[in-house]
Amino acid sequence: MNLSILLSEPYRKITRDGLWDNNVVFTQHLALCPLLAVTGTATNALGMGLATTVVMVASNGTVSLARHLIPSEIRIPIFVLLIAALVTLVDLFLNAWLHELHKVLGLFIPLIVTNCVILGRAEAFASKQPVMLSLWDGFMMGAGFTLAMVALGAIREISSAGTLFANASVLLGESFRFMEITLLPDYRGFLLTALPPGGFIVLGFLVAVKRMIDQRIQAIQTTTPIRSVISSDTEEEVAP
Repeated sequence: MNLSILLSEPYRKITRDGLWDNNVVFTQHLALCPLLAVTGTATNALGMGLATTVVMVASNGTVSLARHLIPSEIRIPIFVLLIAALVTLVDLFLNAWLHELHKVLGLFIPLIVTNCVILGRAEAFASKQPVMLSLWDGFMMGAGFTLAMVALGAIREISSAGTLFANASVLLGESFRFMEITLLPDYRGFLLTALPPGGFIVLGFLVAVKRMIDQRIQAIQTTTPIRSVISSDTEEEVAP
């Protein structure tokens, strides 16, 4: 894809929405079931996030490509069937090539079918937009979801075990061994963050931090135009 196209306003807006402004987790608060269930480690979170991203990109592209062929009266059942077929392919791929990760993620891979984010993007965006925009929307929404998963998983793993991306070589393949880091040797761990209640607490802190950053950005954007107006008025008064 041409870099100038990616820098155009539609693509930049989709990027901002997916990664920050309309983030699946931190803004929309969706897909919390797999988020809290598999983010005990950053490795599990990364695997689940990548699997969801693949399904989201493929479903958006497929729906956009076939949007003129799908009757509007039955579009939702067709979208669900398309997503289910794609999830089945991803599930079979993980079972065949990343079996250890597949055993860890377990039931949550098939449950991607019920992820309202994927169906929502297919209905609200891909069914109305061209293929390339839909593919980019699926990728950025998936990337934002993956980043949120990994952030939560990393914090929980570090605080509960003192490691980062533990067992990456076992779950994702030998080429990922470089990611395995022991940050706190002989760390006894903090059990709460390894449990689902700890996941809720960490998620709450992350959401609060994002809202604080958003408020700070909004305050800066609000005060900047006022300063510009005052500066221009002052210059006009000083000018002879």
